[in-house]
Amino acid sequence: MRVIFRLTAVLALCATVVVLTACETFHLPRNGKPVVVTTFTVLADIAGNIAGEHLEVQSLTKPGSEIHGYDPTPGDIKRAAKADLILDNGMNLEAWFGQFVADLDAEHVTVSAGVASVPITSDAYAGKPNPHAWMSPLNVQTYVDNMVAAFTRLAPEHGAVFRANGENYKLRLQQVYDELVAELRDLPRRQRALVTCEGAFSYLARDAGLSEAYIWPVNAEQQATPQQITRVIEYVRDNRVPAVFCESTISDAPMRRVVEATGAHFGGVLYVDSLSAADGPVPTYLDLIRHDAETIAAALTGSRS
Repeated sequence: MRVIFRLTAVLALCATVVVLTACETFHLPRNGKPVVVTTFTVLADIAGNIAGEHLEVQSLTKPGSEIHGYDPTPGDIKRAAKADLILDNGMNLEAWFGQFVADLDAEHVTVSAGVASVPITSDAYAGKPNPHAWMSPLNVQTYVDNMVAAFTRLAPEHGAVFRANGENYKLRLQQVYDELVAELRDLPRRQRALVTCEGAFSYLARDAGLSEAYIWPVNAEQQATPQQITRVIEYVRDNRVPAVFCESTISDAPMRRVVEATGAHFGGVLYVDSLSAADGPVPTYLDLIRHDAETIAAALTGSRS
């Protein structure tokens, strides 16, 4: 509340100061485009593909940032205060979000609305929805529809463009899904298992017809317990899982222990909660989901050493 109070005071001061440059960061861009602020980079990229040149899309978090347990900064409050629309994922991903938007006037839309959630089945999060719904190209088609509707309300004069962009993007999402299913179609049943550090792949595993195991449900946990690691070691051994994986925003040390104990191959780094920088391996969401699909398929089928 102290941050909100300070921001309110600054805004009031800006309204009375003749030298407008002192308050420039609180105004819409000079081009006059409506501002859309998203909670993390994945949503920003998807939104940007739909908005085209007609909206300015920004992400609160930076490339490479972990979204779980994120602590908004005063700078985030400033950016959100000038937004016309705020997009969040929902499904308890952004635990900080409700309080964050409580004192802001901007409309906010939860882009996962309408997605059938997959419940977490273990540990303290059992029964809660797995928040990583964007890890399914099929689910993201629902995200796109929600964004198109929100953007059309925001700038109805560009509604036809948003709808066309959305339909084109959905075709590209469907192509990624179709490629993943085709690559894994002939994988033997006992090898159809996706084992990761975080339980972030329930939706992707469902799409690809894979079973799933993980060390911890969400990355809000700081350390893996011996019980969690033992459980995964037993799963890998019992199912003769050929390869295991870990995510880019956390240490892979716990999964390396699984590799040492089972002889499974470390299949590679997967991306979930954040895009990379523009010159990195996954600068867009389509790059991210395609990278993960190809990495998983190659490691499980043995087509890549």
